[in-house]
Amino acid sequence: MSNRRQARERALQALYQLELSGTATPLEALEQAWVASAEEGPRDEEVHTFALELVKGVRDELKEIDELIGKHSHNWKLDRMSRIDRNVLRLGVYELRFRDDIPKKVSINEAVELGKKFGGEQSSAFINGLLDKLAQELKKA
Repeated sequence: MSNRRQARERALQALYQLELSGTATPLEALEQAWVASAEEGPRDEEVHTFALELVKGVRDELKEIDELIGKHSHNWKLDRMSRIDRNVLRLGVYELRFRDDIPKKVSINEAVELGKKFGGEQSSAFINGLLDKLAQELKKA
């Protein structure tokens, strides 16, 4: 598994934890995600740093991210989505909107892969469609 993919997986787990607990800090939630995945071996600091950037970025921009998801998810309100799909979308939207250093195709592909691994059978198609529409609107190359 690539370092950035591992970071995205831990970031997704931390965002999920933050949504459930409502009280943990991004760093605490990320630490819990790492402890839960201890079988993968020692933590790489570069991976941890990227994961923390993602979690903090999503949390800092959550209002705008959720507005963008709501605008592009026809017939699906944010609160009706599964927690996994909602947080995968949040990660993807954060990357598309706020991380110019990550190409559009990479952001979308990584979100789709997270949906395949952690979501339901329709998750990846839903995530792909919504992020693709959003990327077109943002005109990110």
